[in-house]
Amino acid sequence: MNEDDDLGALCAGAGRALAEAERPVLESHGLTMWQYVVLSALSPGAAPSQLVLAQQIHYDKTRLIALLDGLEAAGLVSRAPDPADRRARVVRLTELGIERHAAVRAAIRTLEERKLAGLSAEERRVLRSALAHLANSG
Repeated sequence: MNEDDDLGALCAGAGRALAEAERPVLESHGLTMWQYVVLSALSPGAAPSQLVLAQQIHYDKTRLIALLDGLEAAGLVSRAPDPADRRARVVRLTELGIERHAAVRAAIRTLEERKLAGLSAEERRVLRSALAHLANSG
């Protein structure tokens, strides 16, 4: 790959390379990529329902149950009935989930710093800004 490739190809290649580099970090913390995605989605606060969480992370709602079951069994998330709608389950991080997410995020940031070592602080800021723009431009 080179910088003249289409953005989709560049982003896909970068995504694959980062996912492969992150896999051992996640495994060392007892997490899969999707489990980390869930913890990251919940880090700002509780999801109002499992359905909303599935939509936020673009994950099949029927498969999310098993993913949440594993995280709940590990003590990383809790699910409780929504007082406003007993059919819905509010999902939130536990204290252990908050701690685990912070530890993994710090380890991933260290990995990213190594990967981006050849870029200046300004180039890193521009890269993050451009990627956020692309991700949010729908």
